[in-house]
Amino acid sequence: MDLLLHHGLTVFGQFVSWAELIGQIGALAVVFLARRRSLATWPVQMAACALLFAVYASAHLGGLAFRQVIVFAISVFGMWAWLRRRDPVYGLAVRHGTARQRLALAGLLAGGTVVMALVLDALGASWAPWPDAAIFVGTAVAFLAQGLRLIEFWAIWLLVDAVGVPLQLASGLWFSAAVYVVFAGLVVHGWWSWARARRQVGTASREPSRVA
Repeated sequence: MDLLLHHGLTVFGQFVSWAELIGQIGALAVVFLARRRSLATWPVQMAACALLFAVYASAHLGGLAFRQVIVFAISVFGMWAWLRRRDPVYGLAVRHGTARQRLALAGLLAGGTVVMALVLDALGASWAPWPDAAIFVGTAVAFLAQGLRLIEFWAIWLLVDAVGVPLQLASGLWFSAAVYVVFAGLVVHGWWSWARARRQVGTASREPSRVA
């Protein structure tokens, strides 16, 4: 891992380690695969987590580093959940969250961010505990909602991107910041793709009743 962290490319005077480059490309691939509702989403995410953990730990961003551990664990759950919920015709069956589920997600985001920020600050694990915590918790909640096949997970990703870009720039991780900007475009398209897939399944399920 040291080889990947201390060797890389210099672009426009900025150093990008191989670990950061490969990890962020993998993270971009995850968004693309999730949009297509592919099971490959999860193993690619696990590999990206291992690389990005090393990158953020070396940049003294404890929240972002520990986030990779949580995301890795959630990825195991997500792969198991998606394997259980695949439709033979439409593939992964996605859905909108109920009012209770949306409220629970919002509660996890708000409460988790406060708790994580206080922990990071107390441990001195991050120079920017609040945005670091927001990204950490937002990512974990987004992947949890993704594993549960909730379309709302895309909205959570947009919030993570909004916090992540300025934090990455302030940390000198300009390539990661650029990746976050690309993320935003992929997230919007993924949101539209999942919503369309849900409408298609809903239309198909109503067709027999109309014929009858």
